[in-house]
Amino acid sequence: MMILITIVCYFAILLLIARITGRTGGSNAAFFRGENRSPWYIVSFGMIGASISGVTFVSVPGMVRSMDMTYMQTVLGFFFGYMVVAHLLLPLYYRLNLISIYSYLGTRIGRRSYRTGSFFFLLSRMLGTAAKLYLVCLILHTYVFGAMGIPFWAIATVAVGLVWVYTHKSGIRTIVWTDTLQTLCLVVALICIIVFVTGQLHLGWGEVVQTIAQSPHSRIFVFDDWMSSQHFVKQFFSGIFIVIVMTGLDQDMMQKNLSCRNLREAQKNMYCYGFSFVPLNLLFLGLGVLLLALASQMNLVLPATNDDILPMFATQGYLGQTVLVLFTIGIIAAAFSNSDSALTAMTTTVCIDLLDTNKDSEAVARRKRQRVHLLLSVLLVGCICLVEALHSKSVIDAIYIIASYTYGPLLGMFAFGLFTKRSAKDRWVPYVAILSPLICYGIGRLTEQQTGYRFGYELLMLNGALTFAGLYALSAKRITK
Repeated sequence: MMILITIVCYFAILLLIARITGRTGGSNAAFFRGENRSPWYIVSFGMIGASISGVTFVSVPGMVRSMDMTYMQTVLGFFFGYMVVAHLLLPLYYRLNLISIYSYLGTRIGRRSYRTGSFFFLLSRMLGTAAKLYLVCLILHTYVFGAMGIPFWAIATVAVGLVWVYTHKSGIRTIVWTDTLQTLCLVVALICIIVFVTGQLHLGWGEVVQTIAQSPHSRIFVFDDWMSSQHFVKQFFSGIFIVIVMTGLDQDMMQKNLSCRNLREAQKNMYCYGFSFVPLNLLFLGLGVLLLALASQMNLVLPATNDDILPMFATQGYLGQTVLVLFTIGIIAAAFSNSDSALTAMTTTVCIDLLDTNKDSEAVARRKRQRVHLLLSVLLVGCICLVEALHSKSVIDAIYIIASYTYGPLLGMFAFGLFTKRSAKDRWVPYVAILSPLICYGIGRLTEQQTGYRFGYELLMLNGALTFAGLYALSAKRITK
């Protein structure tokens, strides 16, 4: 009952914010770009929650058991990736005054490349968002609604329906402010849970640092085993490229940046946002170490799946009712700050890139936009149920692997456009973009069978390189007049 009351109160506040931000009307300019009035510091703070998601809130503390704190190597790479986005991609997008970032591919390469980029974004974003919302729906089903006889699909439907309700009118203009609330809730919940865990361990703050530092799971850097997927070079450079594609080449994340007043403010947003990721993820990993220490102290048998460790402590009374409420707020805030902007970005991509609604009148474009937004919401529910049928042991790992295959072609196409002056054969681009992930998958399987080496997140770089090579092979020198 406590969780149910928390959920109702939380969404009541979100709907209030949506009503306030949408009272001046739901124009296409407000939905797609927030009328370019979003304060950069609000965008920056809100994007933290959008990037973290409910998956990070649950998965990162749990992954400490199997990976120690080596995820920080990837996070350090994230920071440098944000600098690349701020100084390479943002200036390009602002100079071209883009609504959809994939229209750059149409200008630089051709119409089919433009549509191909949009398609791969939609595929990746739909699957990634479904995986993130799935985890929250699963937790709610397992610990709250399952005992009431409510099926999983009904929980997924209501969750997506609530996102649709507060985003369908004003889109980005509403999301910038709801994400700020949700990030605040997430950060406060995380810090409070850490305080409660340290209280159970009877540790002062100095002792907390000492406990984490002396833990066998405190290892951050791996330099000695090149075959390990946790090797520093692989994790660090994977982190850089993950940010470039999942932020810089992602309509969802860039749409918020493009709602800022100008390029300089968008870059400030990226600096602050990128820097804040380091200490925040360090807190998540520190929480994971402390939970393992508490489990050892209490002689608890931990669940087999890493993603179930934090939910077990929060929902089974080991940390009290207050932590249960905080945990509920944290995962809901993290999950919905990611999914609301994703749904809006997918709607933007379909409308601008595939339906060309920017050529329609305001009224016609609005009607199409509303229908697309509803249709994508229904499709998202279906994908969540599909993820539930294909449950992975670590959802965050699954999301990055999905990104490696679906964002790789985007990386290759943008790299070709930015770093060469050659003219690609546009009609062949869709085939190259489809073949590259398939070849990448084949190389990965063959390498594992022959050498025992298993590719990790570096699949993204290989996939992008294959796409780039394919486009380069099918290109010619551009004729300049």
